[in-house]
Amino acid sequence: MSTTPARYAVAPIAPEVLAELRVRDDAGRVPSRVQDHDGGSPLRCCLRASEPGETLLLASYAPLRRWAAGRGIDPGAYDEVGPVFAHPKACAGPAHTRYPDDLRGTPRVFRAYGVTGRIVGGVAVGPHDDPEPAIEGLLADPDIAVVHARAVVYGCFTFAVERARC
Repeated sequence: MSTTPARYAVAPIAPEVLAELRVRDDAGRVPSRVQDHDGGSPLRCCLRASEPGETLLLASYAPLRRWAAGRGIDPGAYDEVGPVFAHPKACAGPAHTRYPDDLRGTPRVFRAYGVTGRIVGGVAVGPHDDPEPAIEGLLADPDIAVVHARAVVYGCFTFAVERARC
């Protein structure tokens, strides 16, 4: 784990977006409640792993569409909608803006997007890799505006990463 101050901030799905997703998701459906019998599902509201038996909300989410809309751009073919888990009701959110502790040691793909909403790079990290150098390496490129962390096997969006604001 890196001990230097992070030059990036990890962001969950914003609380106001989650409030919308709890009513109608980005696929236009009413989200479902599911019980996570085994636990370990990444919660996009607080960036921790679910507990065994915890009730979760399962909703479709379009992270790049929402990011692009906030900037007045069209993500085009890169607009993806996929499943995410969150708490059914608002929670306290993540404990910090560094890499999520519960997700460390799980393989991730970091997709880098430019200011036009197009993929401009990416890197995969394995369960034994330190994710910070991969993230910082991507964000060292001035053409990269945002990085999305995704699950390796399922491809689901996990969290966004942007340069830290000074």
